[in-house]
Amino acid sequence: MSNVFDILQERGFVEQCTYPEELRELLGKESVTFYVGFDATANSLTLGHLIPIMAMIHMQQAGHKPIVLLGGATTMVGDPSGKTDMRKMMSKDDIAANVESFREQFGRFLDLDGGGVQVVNNLEWFADMSFLEFVRDIGRHFSVNRMLAAECYKSRLETGLTFLEFSYMLMQSYDFLELFRRYNCRLQLGGNDQWSNILGGYELVRREESTPVYALTLKLLTTSTGKKMGKTEAGTVWLDPERTSPYELFQYLRNVDDQDVENCLALLTCLPMDEVKRLGSLEGSEINQAKETLAYEVTKLVHGEEEAEKARQAAKQLFGGGGSSEHMPSTTMDGAAFAEGMDILTLLIETGLAGSRSEGRRLVQQGGVHLGEERVADIAQVVTLGHFQDGELIIRKGKKVYHKVVLA
Repeated sequence: MSNVFDILQERGFVEQCTYPEELRELLGKESVTFYVGFDATANSLTLGHLIPIMAMIHMQQAGHKPIVLLGGATTMVGDPSGKTDMRKMMSKDDIAANVESFREQFGRFLDLDGGGVQVVNNLEWFADMSFLEFVRDIGRHFSVNRMLAAECYKSRLETGLTFLEFSYMLMQSYDFLELFRRYNCRLQLGGNDQWSNILGGYELVRREESTPVYALTLKLLTTSTGKKMGKTEAGTVWLDPERTSPYELFQYLRNVDDQDVENCLALLTCLPMDEVKRLGSLEGSEINQAKETLAYEVTKLVHGEEEAEKARQAAKQLFGGGGSSEHMPSTTMDGAAFAEGMDILTLLIETGLAGSRSEGRRLVQQGGVHLGEERVADIAQVVTLGHFQDGELIIRKGKKVYHKVVLA
C-alpha cells in the first residue's frame, strides 16, 4: 500500500516539511491525527481551499484522522499573512454564522460520520482564557526578534502592524498545542504562506510537551507563472452554489491555460496519476478533452454528479453545438424594458457583464460583445424584442463568457 506522503509528493502538494523522512515513516506505520485550520472570513469556502481539502481527503483515505479546525477565535484577530493592511474587523455574529457555513460545506468532502473526523472551533479554548494566563504560559516561548523576521510580519512593518495582528501567530501556535493535548494531534497542514505560523505551533508543542510533532505546508493554487488562481472578472470563485454557480465553476476550470491543466488535475481531483499525466500530455485541440475532464471532476466533487452533468451539457451548447443552455448563468428581465429598446451598455451593466458604462464601452469598441452570433459594432446599439428567440437572448463577452437574458 502506498505511503500517503509519497502520494502527496507525487501529486505536487508538498512544499515544505519538518523532518520529512521521519514523518513519512510515521505515516507509513500508524494512523496519525492531523489538522488544518480555516479562518471563517467569509460565508463560503473558495476554490483555493480545495488544495488543503484534497490533501485531507488523501490523508483520510490512507487511514489518518483529520481535524477541521474552524477559527471562531482567530478570525476575530485576523491573519496578517499576505495582507498589506489590517483585515476588516468582523462581528462575532458574522463569524459564528460563517463557521456554521464552513461546517456544513466540509460535510460534502469529508466523511464526518464514520471517518473519524473531528470538526472543532478554537473559540472553545480561547473564549474563557485570560490574557494574563495566555501571555505567561505561551508568550514566554516566543522571541519578538524572530517573529519580526517572519515574512508575514516583516512585510508589514513599514505600513503598520497592530498588536492585535502580532498576536495571531501565538494564537495559531496555541491551537496546535491544544489539539495535541486533546486529540494527540501530531501534524499540522496548511498553505505555504502559513509556514511561519505553522512552525510556531510545531516549536511550541515540542517545547511544552517534549514530543515529536510535524509541520507540512501545501502548494497554493497558482498558475504556471505564479499567479493565484480562483479569481475572475466577477470576483472570487466560491464553493457555495449561491455565490458561484456550478456552471460558472465548470466554465472557470474549462478555461484554464493549457500549461496548468496537469497541475490542476493532480491537485484538485482524485484521478489516478497515470490518467492525470496522459491528459496533461495532450496537445492542440485535444487538450480540451483534459480541460473538460478537469471541469467535470471538480464540479462533481463540489456540487455532485447531477449538477456537474448539467454544467457539462450547458458548456456543449457554447463549445461547438449540442447540449442545452438551460443551466447557463441568466438574468430575468421584464419584456417591457425592450419594447422601445435598451442600449447595449445598460444591458451589459444589468447582466453583470460590465461594471460600468466605460467598461462596457471599451468591451464593445474592442469587438468583445456578441448578441447571439452577431458582433456588436456600435456602442449606440439598441437591443429590442426582435433580438430574442423564444424569449431568450444569449450575450457573449470575449470568447468564453456567456450570459442568457430571459424575458419575464
